[in-house]
Amino acid sequence: MVTVENFKQILIKYLNLEDITPDEIDDNEPLFGDEGLGLDSVDSIELVLAIEKEYGIIIDNTAQYNAIFQNVNTLLTYINANKK
Repeated sequence: MVTVENFKQILIKYLNLEDITPDEIDDNEPLFGDEGLGLDSVDSIELVLAIEKEYGIIIDNTAQYNAIFQNVNTLLTYINANKK
């Protein structure tokens, strides 16, 4: 099972979020847009690649992207449900 702390470290590493600590990332705030982390479309590509590399999970259902990538909790739930 992937922990919140581990996942936040992956976010920081792969998205080069050098000025932020895991404690500063709110599990329920949006990952994209003006609120929360404020990630953009380039970050989404990096995040998908990081999840594939670190956890062996391919997210190929684009219809579910908004639900999966809503926040740390929704993404972590998806990862843990699909991790082999």
